[in-house]
Amino acid sequence: MERLIDLSHVIESGMITYKGLPAPLICDFLSREASRAIYEEGTEFQIGRIEMVSNTGTYIDCPFHRYEDGNDLADTPLSAFVDLEGIRIDARSIQAIDETFFQGRDLAGKAVLVFTDWSRHWRTDTYFENHPFLTAGAADLLARSGVRLVGIDSHNIDDTRPRSRPVHSILLKQEILIVEHLTNLGRLPESGFLFTAVPPKFKGVGTFPVRAFARLG
Repeated sequence: MERLIDLSHVIESGMITYKGLPAPLICDFLSREASRAIYEEGTEFQIGRIEMVSNTGTYIDCPFHRYEDGNDLADTPLSAFVDLEGIRIDARSIQAIDETFFQGRDLAGKAVLVFTDWSRHWRTDTYFENHPFLTAGAADLLARSGVRLVGIDSHNIDDTRPRSRPVHSILLKQEILIVEHLTNLGRLPESGFLFTAVPPKFKGVGTFPVRAFARLG
């Protein structure tokens, strides 16, 4: 029987995804109480208002996030986000995840999801410090292997201690999408699932929250 596994964190008002970036503000633009003055008796609506940076919650990176001439969310075809054959790589208890984790695997055309179990620290101070990340060598191998997307359940796919971001640079240069801040990867098998992470069709935006999920056949 087909099952859907939700791989996204809940986005809540005041929640910090990345230190230094503002938390989202989620509130009523039109409350149910105020709407009663507009509609007939017994009819009421709520219209929400959301203010946030695009790097909030579980989000996807397109080439425009890193490169001015890269595809943004609107330019990226829908097929890049939907029903990608997935493979899960177990990299728990490792901080610097290098190319050895990916060598000898059939990765071409796949969504590669790196399971670090770091999402267990979500919304704690620990989540931001000494998090797992991919090395530049791993990114090079993934790019050469022809993967379509790389996801991770950690604070960042790059090491955030230096100022360079080689993994973002390598993957997005090759139009390989990135999903960060995944969760529930421990519920997935190593293979035999389809991965989907669809953002809104914004022009001039390179990253945005997604409802990421896996479909198990």
